[in-house]
Order: sequence, then C-alpha cells, then structure tokens
Amino acid sequence: MPCQTRSSRMARACLMLGLGALVPAHATESEEAVMAEQRHRLVEEIQAEVRAAARELGFDRLDPRVEQALRTVPRERFVPESERALAYVDSPLPIGEGQTISQPYIVAIMSQLLDVAPGDRVYELGTGSGYQAAVLAAMDVEVYTVEIVPELAERAAKTLASLGYDRVRVRAGDGWLGWPEAAPFDAIIVTAAAPHIPRRLVDQLAPDGRLVIPMGAPDRVQWLAVFMRDKGGELVRRDLLPVRFVPVTGAMEP
Repeated sequence: MPCQTRSSRMARACLMLGLGALVPAHATESEEAVMAEQRHRLVEEIQAEVRAAARELGFDRLDPRVEQALRTVPRERFVPESERALAYVDSPLPIGEGQTISQPYIVAIMSQLLDVAPGDRVYELGTGSGYQAAVLAAMDVEVYTVEIVPELAERAAKTLASLGYDRVRVRAGDGWLGWPEAAPFDAIIVTAAAPHIPRRLVDQLAPDGRLVIPMGAPDRVQWLAVFMRDKGGELVRRDLLPVRFVPVTGAMEP
C-alpha cells in the first residue's frame, strides 16, 4: 500500500539512480555487493531521519533487530524489474494494480513501533508487495497478512516463499475481517489509512498488544498512530507523524 512522509525525496532519487542502475533482476556476486552497500546507505539515511524525528517518535535510533532486518531483506525483489534501479531510494515505488511498496523509513518506524519480541504473532492488513511482512519475519516474528487485491497477494506469497520467509502466511481477502483463527495477535499493523479502527481488529488484539495504523481520510491530514491498552482495557491513541497513505478498502464496519 502507498505510504510516505510528506517531505520530497526526488533529489535523493536522482542522486542514487546511478548506483541503482547497476542492479539487474538476477544479481551476480559483485552486484549483490553493490546492493548490500545500497542497503547500508539506506539504513544510515533512515537512522538520520529517526534522529531528526526523535521527539515525535519517542526514540532516537532504530532497534538493532529492525536495523538488521533492513540490512538483510532484499527490497529489490519486492518491486517490478522496471523499478529495481530505485529499490534503495527512500521512497515508495509502484508495484502494479495501482499500489506501491512503502517508503523504507515508514516501514522501519512502523516495525519498531509494534514493539514485538521474537516469537510474537503479528497481523498485517494490506500485504502489498510483501516487503513489510518480510522485514517483520526477519525480526523473528510470525506474520499473518491479508491483501484485498488477489494478484498482489499471489505475487507477494510467491516472492516471500522464494526468499525463504516461511514465517509469513498470506491470504487474499478483506483485511478488515482480520484472521480470527490465528488471534490473539501481539501486534497489528495496518498499511492503509482508515477513519476508525473496526471492532473486529480490536477484538483480535492481545490484552497488552499494540496497533499501528495511519488515521485519517485521503483528502485530509493523516497521522501515523499507535494504540495501546490502558489499565482499564481501553485503547489509548498517540499520534506521531503526518503521513500519506491510500485509503483502506473492504467492509469498514464501526
């Protein structure tokens, strides 16, 4: 699903295009080294952005598990071949069906805000390319992810399987319904903007779980929000950063 912060990154995209153009669909050992260097540079850039937004985020550096996942997950495998030259630009990229792969910075901070531990179970609404799910799987959590566009769900499932991410289960369907038979989840991540949180997802969240979601309408300011339960069991919302996501689709019941 599309997501990005509101600041422009076109200049950085142009600067990195020369390096990215070296990345083909099937990389040799030397080309793998180039991609590894690009991932390294991208992580350093994200770390700088996190430091700049520390006041809003509540942390000033990436958790080592998040950082390591970003350094190892091959983002170029989750984008169409025509976009692989820009795989390590910190920007969303089109993946077909009117959707995009999320900006790496947003993937990084959403992954960290989930506050998951190895072995935890995470539900994701909006598989998209599968990149976010792969990052979470690389952090040693189990991921149950639902994508409403069947073609994207099938493609993501094949990509994840080919890369050995066997901790991820992909389903095509309405993400608002969750994955009841796998609940409760230690964390829930929603990768499209919504005006409210449906009760069905809240009911599938563990008592001490977290829910990370962009809140707001497509034509208004959206906020990346974290929901946590208070002592009374009610969800408490904390808004962090202004973002822009496509609206969630499906049966958006109250």
